[in-house]
Amino acid sequence: MTKSKYLTAPIKTDKYPPGIPFIIGNEIAERFCYYGINTILLVFMTHNLLNRSGQAAPMSDAEAEGWCHTFAAAVYFLPILGALLADAILGKYLTILSLSMVYCLGNLALAVDHTRLGLVVGLSLIALGAGGIKPCVSANVGDQFGATNQHLLARIFTWFYLAINLGSAFSTVLTPVLLDKYGPAWAFGTPGVFMFLATVIFWMGRKKFVHIPPARPGPYLRELFRREHMKALLNLLILVPFATIYWSLWNQNFYGWVAQAEHMDRHVLGHELLPSQIQAVNPIFVLCFLPVFAYFIYPLVGRFFKVTPLRKFGAGLFANALAFAIVWLAQTWIDAGKTPSVLWQVLAFVPLTAGEVLLSVTHLEFSYTQAPKQMKSLVMCLYLGSIALGNVLAAKVNFMIEKGTLSLPGASYYWFFLKIMVVTAVIFLVVSKFYRGKTYIQDEAESQAA
Repeated sequence: MTKSKYLTAPIKTDKYPPGIPFIIGNEIAERFCYYGINTILLVFMTHNLLNRSGQAAPMSDAEAEGWCHTFAAAVYFLPILGALLADAILGKYLTILSLSMVYCLGNLALAVDHTRLGLVVGLSLIALGAGGIKPCVSANVGDQFGATNQHLLARIFTWFYLAINLGSAFSTVLTPVLLDKYGPAWAFGTPGVFMFLATVIFWMGRKKFVHIPPARPGPYLRELFRREHMKALLNLLILVPFATIYWSLWNQNFYGWVAQAEHMDRHVLGHELLPSQIQAVNPIFVLCFLPVFAYFIYPLVGRFFKVTPLRKFGAGLFANALAFAIVWLAQTWIDAGKTPSVLWQVLAFVPLTAGEVLLSVTHLEFSYTQAPKQMKSLVMCLYLGSIALGNVLAAKVNFMIEKGTLSLPGASYYWFFLKIMVVTAVIFLVVSKFYRGKTYIQDEAESQAA
C-alpha cells in the first residue's frame, strides 16, 4: 500500500509556510458560516421559530438570549473533544476534516427544519463540528512554523484573525437580509454552502500542511502529567478567570445588543439597518484596527515601554469596560422613553473592537507559544474555554431573569456587568505581575520527507 507523503515538521525557512493560504481560505469560509448563523440566531428564535404544526412559536428575548449563550458555550466547551482527538489519536488534519463534515450536516438541519427540534439538532451538530475544529485550526497555524520563521508567528496570528473577521463582516451584513427577505431556509442554507467550501479548501491543502503526528493516548497522558507540562498548563489557567469575565460581556453584542438595537433609531445615511446588522461594525473595525495596532500603535507605544502580551491583555479588559459604559448610557435613555441613535452602539464598538484586538489576538498567540509541543490543541482549549465560561455566565444571568429569580431591568443589566468588568480589570493588574512562563516552538525539518 502506497503511503501518502506529508510534511511532519516545519521546513527550515525564513518565509511563510506553503500551507498558510489554504488555512486562511478555510478560515474565511468557515467563519462566514459560523457568524452568519450566530448573527441571525436571536432574531430567528424570537420571530421565525415554528411549532410542529407550522405555526409561529417564538421565544421571549430573555429565553432566546439564554439559549443563544448556551449554544455559544457548547461551541467553546467542545474543543476539548477535538483537542484530544487531534493531539492523541487522529492528528489535527483528520480531526478537522471529519468534524467539518458534521458541521455541514448541522447547517443542513437548520436550513430544512425551522422548529425547536430542527434548532436543537442543527445547533448540536454545529456545536460539535465548530467546537471540535476550533483548537485544531488555530494550533495548526502555529504548527507550520519552526525556529527560523517563528518571528512571523505574531504577524500570521494577526492575519489569521483578519481572516476570521473578513468572513464575519460579509456574513453579518448578508445573512440578516437573507432572513428578512427570503426566510430561514436561505439564511441558514447560505452559510452551509460556505462551510462545504471551507471543507473543500482545507482538503485541497493536505499536501502543503505540516501534519504533526498524534502522540497516541498512552504517551500523550505521560506527556500531559510531566511536571514541566503541568506547570505550563497551570500558568495559563491564571488567565482564564479574567478572560471569562471579558467574554461574558463581549459576546452580548450578538444577542443583548441586538435586542437593544430594536429600540433605537437605526437610520444611518438615509437607510434603516436591521437590528442584527449592527454587529457587522465589529468585524469591519477589526479589519481596520489589526494593521493599525500591529504596524503603528504597538511600535509607537514600544518606544516608551515594553509592549508585552500581558500588558495588551490588561488593556483589553479596560477597553471592554468602556464599551459597556457606552451601551449602559444608551440604555438609560431608552428606559427614559427616548430613542437614541444606533450610532451610540457603533461608538461602543470602537473600544469593544480595540479590546478584542488587544486581548483576543494576544491570548490566542500567547496560548499557542506557551503550550508544550504535543499539547498545542489542548492548551488552545484554555483560551476557548474562557469564551465558553463567559457564555455560561451570561446564559445563567438571562435564565435567572426569565424565571424571575433575578431582577435586572433595563440599564441595570448593563451596569451589573460593567461593575464586574472594572473590578476584574483592576485585579488583573496585580495578578499579572506574578506570571512566569516558557515559550515552546515546533522543531524544524531539514527536508520535506515524511
